[in-house]
Amino acid sequence: MESSSVWRAPRLWRGLLVVSRLLVFPLARLEVSGGLPEKLRGGPVILAANHISPFDPVIVAAACHKAGIVPRFMATGGVFRAPVVGSLMRHCGHIRVDRNTTHVADALPAAARALAQGSAVLVYPEGRIGLDPWMWPERGKTGAARMAQMSGSPVLAVAQWGTHAVVPYAAPRGLVRALLRALVTRPVVRVRFADEPVVLSDERPLQATQLIMEAIDATLTPLRLGEMRMPRVVDSSRPHDPSRVRPRD
Repeated sequence: MESSSVWRAPRLWRGLLVVSRLLVFPLARLEVSGGLPEKLRGGPVILAANHISPFDPVIVAAACHKAGIVPRFMATGGVFRAPVVGSLMRHCGHIRVDRNTTHVADALPAAARALAQGSAVLVYPEGRIGLDPWMWPERGKTGAARMAQMSGSPVLAVAQWGTHAVVPYAAPRGLVRALLRALVTRPVVRVRFADEPVVLSDERPLQATQLIMEAIDATLTPLRLGEMRMPRVVDSSRPHDPSRVRPRD
């Protein structure tokens, strides 16, 4: 898809990326590993991440800033409708996804235009905070795969682990207590960028989505050694939904 311009991140968004690191510092010890391959650093690239906590966007923003990446997030329409936050999201160039409405189809062309402008677009393929009982990525939606097919852009897996020890699933319920605990314990939160993009060719969207989710699994595995079955920190506010659990070897 052609584009007449290259996207330049607004100063506001660059400033907020710095703020994200300042927010994370007192609450967690952020460890970032891997790194966007040099051949992809100038974009376009689709960053496909797992989703385990409401705190994930802040952590991923901080990790991207540390790695020298300025991502554009795909976020639910409810965020864009929120006072102040919605205005910030629009001004910063993020991409709205109106799930369960007639406008949901607008998100893919918008993302493809962003990629055509050389952007790094971050998407959570699961489409929600995952509810796998063991906190592995659940079955993904096909949006990331279709974005890749529509734009011809590579997909790079991003894995994160530990955000559930900072902000629980049920936030804002229990948020103050969780943040006070994090201030005292400063849990380690890890983010890893895959070394190479997912190899996609002519797969159908469902098959391509499976490859993307397997790549996220592989990127996540080194972050949770010793916790492969059950997390050390259990978020008791998280419901379990086995309906979208993916079979894993």
